[in-house]
Amino acid sequence: MLQSFILIDELKQTRSATSSPSTNEMSYSNRTQASMPDEVLKDLGFRVYTASTSKEISFIIPKVDAVLLSVSPDQVETWRKRILAERSLPLFWWCDSHTFPSNECRMDAGIDGLIGSTMSPLEIHCALLLGVNHYFHRTEWQQEREQLLSKLEERKWVDQAKRILCEIKGISEAEAYDFLRKQAMNERKRMVDVATSIVKVYQLLRDQNQGGRKR
Repeated sequence: MLQSFILIDELKQTRSATSSPSTNEMSYSNRTQASMPDEVLKDLGFRVYTASTSKEISFIIPKVDAVLLSVSPDQVETWRKRILAERSLPLFWWCDSHTFPSNECRMDAGIDGLIGSTMSPLEIHCALLLGVNHYFHRTEWQQEREQLLSKLEERKWVDQAKRILCEIKGISEAEAYDFLRKQAMNERKRMVDVATSIVKVYQLLRDQNQGGRKR
């Protein structure tokens, strides 16, 4: 449940300068285009904290549930990385004529959704709900990917250690695997840690022997 946002708004001054002072005479379309991101969120009942520096982000980010970026498309990835370095949160992009000035703009960044000045309150709530769901699916996929990569890395060390044991001890791969498993149990370590130690020691001895031969 989203209750608060940290807002990064690089275009607030530009948006304020281009908005017409005669608000009462503006059409609905123009009026919504001139809406400020913080005003829209506050009208919907969200708490909004504005930040523009890394220090401000570090101070505010533990308090919020999501991020809203009101920046040009080419700055989205830069801000995304800065936010991610502090904390993983659902990331939304504010879309209006200032952040997205033409149909030719392209953006390939890890955002979870977008909201805009012309959207109704219902549309914004739906967009936020979909964005949060996307965030959870995205982070779950990233965790699964990292776990898979970690397992592949562990498998690489174990396979290398088995080959070394087969070469040195003259045993089969199955016997080498049993040796690693028993050694890990005896030392109360993970098998990959035992395998890594064997590979590194073997490589160190091999390099020393090769260095001695060169002399």
